[in-house]
Amino acid sequence: MLRVGLTGGIGSGKSTAARRLAELGAVLVDSDVLAREVVAPGTEGLAEIVAAFGAGVLGRDGGLDRPALAAFVFGDPQARARLNAIVHPRVRDRTAELIARAPGDAVVVQDVPLLVETASPAAFALVVVVHADAEERVRRLVRLRGMAEADAWARIGAQASDEARRAAADVVLDNGGSPDDLRTAVDALWHHRLVPFEDNLRHRRPVPPAPDPVEPEPRWAADGARLAARAARAAGPGVRDVAHVGPTAVPGLSAVDVVDLQVALASGAVDDPGAVEAVRAGLDAAGFPRIAVAPAGEWRHAGADPGRPVRLVLRPAGSPGWRADLLWRDWLRADGAARSGYRGPSAEPRADECAITRAEQWAASSGWTPSLAELPGS
Repeated sequence: MLRVGLTGGIGSGKSTAARRLAELGAVLVDSDVLAREVVAPGTEGLAEIVAAFGAGVLGRDGGLDRPALAAFVFGDPQARARLNAIVHPRVRDRTAELIARAPGDAVVVQDVPLLVETASPAAFALVVVVHADAEERVRRLVRLRGMAEADAWARIGAQASDEARRAAADVVLDNGGSPDDLRTAVDALWHHRLVPFEDNLRHRRPVPPAPDPVEPEPRWAADGARLAARAARAAGPGVRDVAHVGPTAVPGLSAVDVVDLQVALASGAVDDPGAVEAVRAGLDAAGFPRIAVAPAGEWRHAGADPGRPVRLVLRPAGSPGWRADLLWRDWLRADGAARSGYRGPSAEPRADECAITRAEQWAASSGWTPSLAELPGS
């Protein structure tokens, strides 16, 4: 099963994308629909809302008067937090029920309007963001929903920024054109990425990177941060940290287009086969299937997403290999001469005695030690 998070700002066209994915065969779990379901008349959710906000949030039919409730909580962070505490846990529970019923080979698309705002992108194997410029979204809200322009801008301003959504996105679908253009983009995403990703994931089939180096890509740093967060969440408490290492972690280097992640295992997990297996099983399920062959004391995984090759190595935190990867990365980031002398993505600078000596000299002269940020809790 592949779990995909779908999000986008109000007026972006996310619902159009969701409908098309469902037509193509995705199992759609719509958070807005569930949010209405869990506060329908007669539910505990509605009773709790009335207890928190008063009977004025009810309509004549006894159901929730959503505009009245929106007016009550909009602009009041404490009131909005009380409402979220009532609705969100119920939506999560209902979501889990629906996912549990999905077939094992399903592509489950969770339509979550506030995916970025709730800090949950790392829970998904892939995040898709539907984007349209704010001005276009305002025009749509005014024309299609009858919203006052000032209200439309206020709603957009209360949501995550476009920059935050892009940082969370594995895929950005541009909806600045027609609905047909968006459907065409969704079809391509489904056939060329989501279906192959699910098949790779189910068969634990990693995706190898293209062998030839490419020019430095500005997106590599954001890819590394996003994938590290996803791997850390999937791996669970047996992991101290996940760091982006390797050539794509060094700005300005040409490299094979693959994100290398180093997973630092906690000391208690290293000597416990069950704990290591729990970490590996979490990575398998999150889109990072295991690779059988690895040096003693290390474990290897790779990404199953055909659109983003990833390699992961699991090592004990504090081990020589763990330190060497961080040293090599930080030395090249700091030393322009070292970067200019980099021999290419197929090389292994750590195996070059001269490079090792230079890196250690830099560490000694600069006072470098592995960053405490790599070891949360230290």
